[in-house]
Amino acid sequence: MPPESSTGSPRPFTTQHLGPGWSRWPAPAKLNLFLRVTGRLADGYHALQTVFRLLEWRDLIRLRPRSDGVIRRLGAAVPGVAAEADLAVRAACLLQTVVNSGQGADIIVEKHIPVGAGLGGGSSNAATVLCALNRLWRANLSTDQLAELGQRLGADVPVFVRGHNAWAEGTGERLTPIDLPIAWYLLVDPGVAVTTASLFQAADLTRDCQPVTIASFVADTFRQGAVLGNVFESVLRRREPTVEAAFTALAGVGTPRLTGTGSSVFVEFAAREPAERALAALPPGLRVRLVRGAQRSQLLDVLEAGADDSGSNNRMRG
Repeated sequence: MPPESSTGSPRPFTTQHLGPGWSRWPAPAKLNLFLRVTGRLADGYHALQTVFRLLEWRDLIRLRPRSDGVIRRLGAAVPGVAAEADLAVRAACLLQTVVNSGQGADIIVEKHIPVGAGLGGGSSNAATVLCALNRLWRANLSTDQLAELGQRLGADVPVFVRGHNAWAEGTGERLTPIDLPIAWYLLVDPGVAVTTASLFQAADLTRDCQPVTIASFVADTFRQGAVLGNVFESVLRRREPTVEAAFTALAGVGTPRLTGTGSSVFVEFAAREPAERALAALPPGLRVRLVRGAQRSQLLDVLEAGADDSGSNNRMRG
């Protein structure tokens, strides 16, 4: 059934007094440790190379199965985004259609990851809804099947479905799991919501980067280098003064890099202590966060444990 938006009280939506039947699921953020455009694919999309690094920082998705087939979003995680355009809602509707389920769901998205910041929040929300409702509805789709559905929703969704740090090619759907060293990241959010489509259309975007290999990336990583940059960095720095300011501020404590198509900028550290010293040295007024890199998605831990993020067994909630 088509999604419904919540109606009723004009007061701000709160999750403090939810009734029974709800489960809670993590939707982690990501970084792109580099990003290159290497050409065009036969379907006209850009060919990419990147590495996805998952983070120990997340949105939270709350779900409550319904027996009437209605997909309903409660509250508005992103003001101005209609329910039918919300990736979390679209994921639920797609899964419902594919598995021909008569079940529905109430959905609440608790946003902590900035929107349009290159951190994958919307894509991660969609992946979590796919994986969690697959469990709650007992649809029994495989990870490969869920990843294929995720690809229909967005290029970054499959990496969140699979839940591992990954080398990515194609449009981002060809994933190879990759082991990454422990790292901490200082993230600055310039507060600019970047439109990915407009950046891909930019006349000054480099679209013919020389392809690199996993081996060269791994060698560079363990040398503590950062030679594989983000092709969107120069485009965005010229367009957005706040992004340029974030680069300038972080350059005083390390080598800043852009994630995704922006707008967040980060510096990587091998341990927490130097990252905390760098955080203390940054000028005031920045929206900055210290985050640890994850070895894999928290969602995988929850799914494999058979419990939601609050520790309750999902079989009791189906």
